[in-house]
Amino acid sequence: MVAATGKLSVVVITVLIATISNSVSADPDMLQDVCVADLNNVVKMNGFACKANFSALDFFFTGLAKPQPTNNTLGSIVTFADVMQILGLNTLGVSMARLDFAPGGLNQPHTHQRATEMLFVLYGELDAAFITTANVLVSKTIKQGEIFTFPRGLVHFQINNGKGPAAAIAGFNSQYPGRQNIATALFAATPPVSDSVLSKAFQISYQEVDAIKSKLAGES
Repeated sequence: MVAATGKLSVVVITVLIATISNSVSADPDMLQDVCVADLNNVVKMNGFACKANFSALDFFFTGLAKPQPTNNTLGSIVTFADVMQILGLNTLGVSMARLDFAPGGLNQPHTHQRATEMLFVLYGELDAAFITTANVLVSKTIKQGEIFTFPRGLVHFQINNGKGPAAAIAGFNSQYPGRQNIATALFAATPPVSDSVLSKAFQISYQEVDAIKSKLAGES
């Protein structure tokens, strides 16, 4: 398993470099060699200001190397490798993430408002899907070594319906793709969305709205 995963990781990097380039980047083009993000700079802009000095560590990250615990309500966890973790990604228009799933684990319906996503399965099997603005469900079961693409801004999800754990690597054409979980956005917003709106939208009772809000409290 370790050797196979290592070989697949090489393929992942090759695929991401070949398919996600500045020519299709969702972010503005860079105007200099590097612009390592200064997260402490008070200047607000579309991206981050460049810090004066940088090192190789600003372009380095080990967070995707190992599986992460999936002992949570959804049975999955997403580990991002974006500009918040790799400051050197600022202005480069790319980022990655690792997704780990327990058996039955769900990466809940969500959107990335700033990026298209390509998902490469490291091991296991996932049911992956997105929903168009015409409410058409586009779904596919993907296995080790296979790729599925999620268009920018569309609601999508993955679930591990297999008997063993699964993991995947995602590539994004944005340094900071963003993520909005649909259920959390609606039922755990601050200040809260009114019960009357949610009750009418989902055709459920106020009691059911409050029950869902209580389960999702603290996840916003």
